[in-house]
Amino acid sequence: MNTAVDTVDSAATNRSHGRTLGRVGLVALAALPVLLLAAFIAYLLFDRTGLPASSAPPLEDLTVQRVDLPRPGEMEVRVMNGGPSPVTIAQVAVDDAFWSFAITPGTTIPRLGSAVIEIPYPWVRDEPHEVMLITSTGVTFGGAVDVSLPRPARDWGAFWRFLLLGFYVGVVPVALGMLWFPVVKRMGTRGMAFVLSLTVGLLVFLFVDTLLEALETAARLPGGLHGTPLVWLAALLTVGLIEAVGSGRRGARSPLAVAALIALGIGLHNFGEGLAIGAAYTLGEVALGAFLIIGFTLHNITEGLAVATPLTKAAPRAVHFIALTLVAGAPAMLGTLVGAYAYSDLGATLFMAVGAGAIAQVVYAVSKYLLGLMKKDELPGLSWVTVGGFAAGVAIMYATALVVAA
Repeated sequence: MNTAVDTVDSAATNRSHGRTLGRVGLVALAALPVLLLAAFIAYLLFDRTGLPASSAPPLEDLTVQRVDLPRPGEMEVRVMNGGPSPVTIAQVAVDDAFWSFAITPGTTIPRLGSAVIEIPYPWVRDEPHEVMLITSTGVTFGGAVDVSLPRPARDWGAFWRFLLLGFYVGVVPVALGMLWFPVVKRMGTRGMAFVLSLTVGLLVFLFVDTLLEALETAARLPGGLHGTPLVWLAALLTVGLIEAVGSGRRGARSPLAVAALIALGIGLHNFGEGLAIGAAYTLGEVALGAFLIIGFTLHNITEGLAVATPLTKAAPRAVHFIALTLVAGAPAMLGTLVGAYAYSDLGATLFMAVGAGAIAQVVYAVSKYLLGLMKKDELPGLSWVTVGGFAAGVAIMYATALVVAA
């Protein structure tokens, strides 16, 4: 009996040792390519691939991100090094004349590093000025101020004004659009199909607009940051993440969930809109008067309709309307603050790419919800009602966008 038990224990021990050795061997196999790669890279760095050293200066890629005018007699130039090697700024010229300058953190900017150049220059209000940066190798990089205006004071008064501006262009239009809820709720199936199709048209316009803005901002990034691929990858990843979060739910999304998705996508778009407004106002590129606020209100009021439409198939309470209005509109308030005080092209590119991806996923969700509604009442998914609603949504957004652009 004891011999049999010992035999069983011995066999179990051997199997355990075998599994342990198998795991060790698997780890060793997984680590082998990494070790060989490290050795190969070390060889390349040591041997320099066997090629003779080049006497040519390194390639330089310096991007002037913005030229700011903090106060009379002072300029601030924000630059980023997108090249493969450090760049040293040797001289600075303004309007074809060399000027003294100070650089923070230093005159040599490492790869993908940033710096702020302070120039004591007596700029003239309302006139254009050009800035030229000359590196230690003699390569020049330029920036410009189209209209010279002093940067608004960064005090608590300005903080609340930016916050109020975001409230005007974000929260107020969405809240006004939500007031169409009682009218939409009384519509029949065909009326609902028209409004949902109009919502899809609105969202498709927002998607294209946000994506193009992201690509435009990405084009201003240094080449080393690969801005354009970053936009597409961030947008696709956002679509996948939102869909993965929702895929765990069984059955179709509830009307309240669809409305929340629409509000989220619109909110991310409005954040990017707020970024652009805050940055433009700080740089003096936009005269933010009553007409501009009216233009954004007209452009964004249909966003409230888009959020309210799915709620007609639910029994929403007042708290739902308030929460959805804030989700869709309040990001514009945060966006104006970030744009005015901490704007960066990289951050704006990422935020707008994420916004575009979120809107794309919302378009899919609303379209699926619309097709389910049409199928339930045995109506065709594509008809004059749905196509007409989609065209009306795009036309409305395009027309109001022209008002903003004016």
